[in-house]
Amino acid sequence: MSDTPRSVFPHRHLLGIAGLSAPDLTALLDLAEAQVEVSRQVEKKKSTLRGRTQINLFFEPSTRTQSSFEIAGKRLGADVMNMSVASSSVKKGETLIDTAATLNAMRPDLIIVRHHAAGAVHLLAQKVDCSVVNAGDGAHEHPTQALLDALTIRRNKGGIAGLTVAICGDIVHSRVARSNMLLLATLGARVRLVAPSTLLPPGIEALGFETFTDMRRGLEGADIVMMLRLQRERMNGSFVPSTKEYFRFYGLDQEKLGYAKPDAFVMHPGPMNRGVEISSEVADGAQSLIREQVEMGVAVRMAVLEALASHLPNR
Repeated sequence: MSDTPRSVFPHRHLLGIAGLSAPDLTALLDLAEAQVEVSRQVEKKKSTLRGRTQINLFFEPSTRTQSSFEIAGKRLGADVMNMSVASSSVKKGETLIDTAATLNAMRPDLIIVRHHAAGAVHLLAQKVDCSVVNAGDGAHEHPTQALLDALTIRRNKGGIAGLTVAICGDIVHSRVARSNMLLLATLGARVRLVAPSTLLPPGIEALGFETFTDMRRGLEGADIVMMLRLQRERMNGSFVPSTKEYFRFYGLDQEKLGYAKPDAFVMHPGPMNRGVEISSEVADGAQSLIREQVEMGVAVRMAVLEALASHLPNR
């Protein structure tokens, strides 16, 4: 007999952090906490999604996120199919809506979508009958990354409310930053954004976030230093003079980390550009939670799939 998941999450899809309440987020994090223990056992299989079909639909390559969702689905007992869009009919001119209709006809239960265009996942969710998870859409949102970051912080700091979290780097192009800003603020953290002015979204201060263009001031008293990848593939024009210059002023090395609290932790969503956003000394150092973030990624994605499974029809 399959496990019947409790309905702790009232939403049919996970399309973003925007619109989720603190109880919604806490419910997912609590569920993920239990999944950490499952993943550390010798017997990692559950039967929550036995008989269910999960399609990982990635229009953008992402080995880490896709493999994490694949492992999560398989640990919950789902039949998982990875759809390689690079070699599919989408490349031949099929629209996103055509793809949605084709997939819907296969009667999947869960579709995990990553797309280069903001809003594409929302559009697809309107065209299918199953639950949809946003695995990153353009520079819009990446909700499961923010959840795994929050789980990592919570496990190491005991909570999130009252912490000062400095998100540093390429904020204007980062869906990770956007989801983290929303989640951390909802759970009571003080969020600072640290970046050169060219990489800060215009008007961001109006949303209540503190912004700093000086790394020293931005990191002063921070409990968590969250570095972001410099997303050169999303940049049209010159946002930074050179990577060498960028590292000098905004790359996290041991000296700059010294501006934060002595017990501050370092995070990075990966993949890292060592020597550009972060030094190897810091990335591999005692204050780094980067490897733990990867482990938490599987637990969080298991939690999300299990939470959405409670809304799937049983016949």
